[in-house]
Amino acid sequence: AFANPAGLVQLVSLEVSAELRHWRYSTPYIEGGRYEGEPTGFGLDTVDGLRTAVSEEQLTGLSFLSFVYPKGKWSFAIYRHQLANFRAQTDTQGLFHTGGTGTEVFRSFDRRWSTELDIVSYGAAGAYRINERLSLGLGLVYFEGRLDAPFEWVFFDDFTVDGIFGPNSYLPQRQLANGDMAFDDSDWGLSAGLFWSFAKRWSIGAFFRQGPEFNLVFAVRAGAATPLFEPSYTPGESILVIATPMQFPDVYGFGIAYRTDDGKLTVGFEWDRVRYSSIFDSFDPVVIETLEDDLDLGLELAADDGDELRLGAEYALLDLKPVLAIRAGVWLDPDHRFRSISSDPEHQVLFQPGDDEVHFALGLGLAFGSFQIDLAADFSDLVDTASLSAIYSF
Repeated sequence: AFANPAGLVQLVSLEVSAELRHWRYSTPYIEGGRYEGEPTGFGLDTVDGLRTAVSEEQLTGLSFLSFVYPKGKWSFAIYRHQLANFRAQTDTQGLFHTGGTGTEVFRSFDRRWSTELDIVSYGAAGAYRINERLSLGLGLVYFEGRLDAPFEWVFFDDFTVDGIFGPNSYLPQRQLANGDMAFDDSDWGLSAGLFWSFAKRWSIGAFFRQGPEFNLVFAVRAGAATPLFEPSYTPGESILVIATPMQFPDVYGFGIAYRTDDGKLTVGFEWDRVRYSSIFDSFDPVVIETLEDDLDLGLELAADDGDELRLGAEYALLDLKPVLAIRAGVWLDPDHRFRSISSDPEHQVLFQPGDDEVHFALGLGLAFGSFQIDLAADFSDLVDTASLSAIYSF
């Protein structure tokens, strides 16, 4: 229904399915340190280089729900899918530099961000079996997306040595600005697929999935400390509000599978192309309100398209009752972290490219007469996922 609608023709009876997932995110970020000059040795300024930290978040929720109805050469499905479910908290403070002078000491204003992203899709998909070997599929998807990413920029506590070099208490009276980056929007998309059993034990699949586009609003408001630098501003006053489209990635790919004569062993390989670059290529900001024409919003970002490579295998003990299936896989998640394309060295420090991630997955399933239950886990340095799913056939 989601991955490749053409594959629905393989389901020959009415069925319902549901999946529950648990996610654990470990999101790295720049906590502070030095990106220019030598550390003074005071307070937080003791590291020759950057300090990094990791935001740890855990989420659990219903990730998939579907109903499939096969009829002759046709198969139809309706489903709900959790396309994205992400949380992160970051706190960057004590970022020191020389301001290009080579000798003076400057501390950037400190930043706190919180990010909550949810995208849920509701889809209807259908597949038609052209002949015993070839089928085509098509899907229509409705997306609901919500992003809530509030932030604040705050000066250090005071102008004493302890204040300049010490931890930030995030005093309300020292807040330079606050704001949020958010959307609460919906969109429609299409998916399509092909499934071809080109030989007795071989099959291939190909698919395309369209990502949603949401209207992103970025707003900045004056903080309590803003009048110290801009006397004409009032705390809470809107400094800048812009709106821009934000296109989530389209994905297309190709896969091939081999199954042994006895039906016990299946091995599959898949290549997916994910167009992460469209996220920022789609930006076309429209100013809704402004007091500051040249305010740097830090939107000079980019992400690289990525090739996901997946290899997996299943061995089914068909002589057992219930049938037991043992599965394992490995896949490459290419780096698609937001990176700076700004000439500002501080911006480059805060938004750096990451590394490719290798995921390892294990799973097993039990198939009874009309009921199937599956358990799986996927492990990597940044994201761990556990899945429990069930299928009931009528």
